[in-house]
Amino acid sequence: IISAVLGRLLWKSVLIFKVGELVVPGSHRRVLKDVLPFSAFLTDSFERRHNYLRISLTEKCNLRCQYCMPQEGVTLTPRSHLLTAEELLMLARLFVREGVNKIRLTGGEPLIRPDVLHIIAELRKLEGLKTIAVTTNGMNLTRLLPSLKKAGVNLLNISLDTLVPAKFEFITRRKGFHKVMEGIEKAIEMGYNPVKVNCVVMRGLNEDELIDFVSLTERKPLDVRFIEYMPFDGNRWNFKMMVSYQEMLDCLKQKWPNLEPAPGEETDTAKAFRVPGFRGQLGFITSMSEHFCGSCNRLRITADGNLKVCLFGNSEVSLRDCLRSGATEEELLHIIGAAVGRKKKQHAGMFNISQMKNRPMILIGG
Repeated sequence: IISAVLGRLLWKSVLIFKVGELVVPGSHRRVLKDVLPFSAFLTDSFERRHNYLRISLTEKCNLRCQYCMPQEGVTLTPRSHLLTAEELLMLARLFVREGVNKIRLTGGEPLIRPDVLHIIAELRKLEGLKTIAVTTNGMNLTRLLPSLKKAGVNLLNISLDTLVPAKFEFITRRKGFHKVMEGIEKAIEMGYNPVKVNCVVMRGLNEDELIDFVSLTERKPLDVRFIEYMPFDGNRWNFKMMVSYQEMLDCLKQKWPNLEPAPGEETDTAKAFRVPGFRGQLGFITSMSEHFCGSCNRLRITADGNLKVCLFGNSEVSLRDCLRSGATEEELLHIIGAAVGRKKKQHAGMFNISQMKNRPMILIGG
């Protein structure tokens, strides 16, 4: 075991290369192009390369969605135990230097963090970082969107689980439906294409709205992603409430028999489809019924500075404690590399996950 760990930590002599391919005209031969070094620290034992980092900016939220936060609420981490902007940016620089090219800012609700614009502007300065994405509930989006775009946000995901205002209030335990819709329209107006809309589908709550959501993609550049209901601490998950990808797809094909697969990347979380002639598209995030662990390229840092290598795993490593104890960058890389190296081949399955101790979604980073 010791020799295996030491082998992973000889990072200066171990490089794994990201390889592009170029087809030579008139030949079936493929040649290499854009050969760039990729850190062994971010490559696990199954050769999955983790170039996508999700950072939770806060545990706080201005909504109380049933699938995300327990009804009784959560105990918030003391502010002194949360990552400061400087600590967060230091970690981001380290990950980007090792090969991360996409960072998504989550929460809680990331847009309620007072220094969110400063953090985004500093992230935009990182050489090699191609995409800064934000997942938001949309409540503050209309007001902040011009500043967010100027700071460098180039991808938006907006959570919306219903198109019925009264149902929105029931699911989120708060008012605000029209603010979210206004935020979506503002994002389209400002040129975001696509605007991704995340919809957690729950039987008995909103599975009857699938067609209405897809209809939005006819004239709007939306990518509506239907997410299977997933178990987390306190959300009272049960199998009967989960609507599977196949059931959703069958329902939509009754309305649009010509629904067709849409192109995507190998590491995409969503199975993408489109209705021919529609401006936007739809997708299914099938974490429960058809996991996509084999192509996972994502790591997560919680608001209190813990590294999670799997959304559904309950093992975490405190990068915050390492930073505050004076760890060097090389020592941090060793710790990160060891955690990534322990990442399992796949998650434990929906029934086992529902019995495991894990954080509520709001404390992970939604």
